[in-house]
Amino acid sequence: MLTQLMVSNYAIAERVDLHFSKGMTALTGETGAGKSIVLDALSLAMGGRADAGAVRHGAKRADITASFDISRIPIARQWLEEHELDDKDDCILRRTISKDGRSKAFINGQPCPLSQLKDLGGLLMDIHSQHQHQSLLQKDTHRKLLDEFSGAEDLAEQTRDAWKAWHRTSQKLEQRRQNADEAEAKLQLLRYQVEELDRLALGDGEQEALEQEQAQLSQADAVLHSSHQAALLCTEDETSAADLVRQALQQLEQLPVDVPALADTIQMLTEAQIQISEAGDNLRHFVEDYEADPARLTEVEERLSAIYQMARKHRITPEELPELHQRLSNELEELDGGEGSLEQLEAEQQALRKRFDELAGQLTAKREQAAAELDQRIAQELAQLSMPAVQFVTKLGRNSNDEPAPHGMEDVEFLVSANPGQPARPLAKVASGGELSRISLAIQVVVAQTSTTPTLVFDEVDVGIGGGTAEVVGRLLRSLGSNGQVLCVTHLPQVAAQCHQHLFVSKFTEQDATYSRIETLDDQGRISEVARMLGGVDMTEHTIAHAREMFVKGQATHH
Repeated sequence: MLTQLMVSNYAIAERVDLHFSKGMTALTGETGAGKSIVLDALSLAMGGRADAGAVRHGAKRADITASFDISRIPIARQWLEEHELDDKDDCILRRTISKDGRSKAFINGQPCPLSQLKDLGGLLMDIHSQHQHQSLLQKDTHRKLLDEFSGAEDLAEQTRDAWKAWHRTSQKLEQRRQNADEAEAKLQLLRYQVEELDRLALGDGEQEALEQEQAQLSQADAVLHSSHQAALLCTEDETSAADLVRQALQQLEQLPVDVPALADTIQMLTEAQIQISEAGDNLRHFVEDYEADPARLTEVEERLSAIYQMARKHRITPEELPELHQRLSNELEELDGGEGSLEQLEAEQQALRKRFDELAGQLTAKREQAAAELDQRIAQELAQLSMPAVQFVTKLGRNSNDEPAPHGMEDVEFLVSANPGQPARPLAKVASGGELSRISLAIQVVVAQTSTTPTLVFDEVDVGIGGGTAEVVGRLLRSLGSNGQVLCVTHLPQVAAQCHQHLFVSKFTEQDATYSRIETLDDQGRISEVARMLGGVDMTEHTIAHAREMFVKGQATHH
């Protein structure tokens, strides 16, 4: 429920601070006084389009803050929790607009994208404007209203998603069929390329290992010669390293006296003698066992040649061959029995069409059931609005050629018959301006009764209505307000007299500047405003008495 609206430097309003309660609130005032400021400000707080021209002249920015009590709106509390913006039972939406046109949005003090403000605002408030009369001439509006009334909005969204998935797959399948020859040629090439790479069967790190082995095998003679010479120098030559170390040890062992400082050196020479001897043995064994293998060298070089040739063929480095093999294999799998194959796409298309048909069938059943009830409920409201002879019909017609559509398998259209015995025809061809206003109000009242939105705003939906019908309109709006919260901008005293709360809008000029002022009226103020709406500027005692009578009756009839 909307609890407070604060507006600063917006249009001709320097500062407005309004508090709201449950029930029906009427907003009245002279034409041009600024009644639209409240609704426009609320629309901006709900994420509506911003206009730099709306910033008050001389101000840097406009600032709008709408506060809501969401203690009884679980869907809004859940939304805030999911987006980590919750603040107990309060929800504060804020919008700022600078004079250069830039705007910022905030939820509970946290900056947020405008899309989030729109999503949350739609859960808190629904604005019905007089401009919806024109939208009533469009079939899309008819379908939307019927789905809202039947509670099928989620099902309609699921049906739309199912249609999109089926449509995408159908387009992909058709494209594949049209490009069948090209696809087959590509398939044959991929098979050939993958078979070649399969035969090559290059392992991870194989190329590097082969190159190292080739280097060793191609230098076998040099390795053998150098190893033999090293063995001689270690132990077998007359001046071998082992012999020289032995001579050094003998010199130290023949010292005439014991020299403790040389003990570590003697130990090192002893260990060196042992290691040199072991190294010589290892080299000797290596030379004895080492065999140059020309056949293996030929085999390695042939294998490397095949790898290099394959890389040149695909114009890549040998190191990139494994990645190429994997990529081509994936493409082949996708075209030949994997995702994207004709057979699989056909099966997928059939499964998606079946899913769509199931959802669309459920949606049709809900619409058919709700259409009869909607017609009955609107007929009741139209009778109260002095249109008892008007027959309202919600027509469900199958799509042309029974083709699937995003909205399901049928069109929805509102038809009316203005006079008994005449066939029902589209609204645009039957209803006059005044009739369309009353039909629009009846539809909005009925749909609003099933709405889960706690705050409903009606902007001059009573235009073109007067007399006793106007009193009925007030009764309808007050009835809606008794179950939640209704805000309505009205020019009808019969409507204003029945509200729970009355806001009066006026404007004044001071020092060549125009200001808008909004005040909450007490009972006496409300009677005076109803009198003004009845009789204009010059109010007689009779007018005031009539206004008092209307006010008392309006408040006594409803509780």
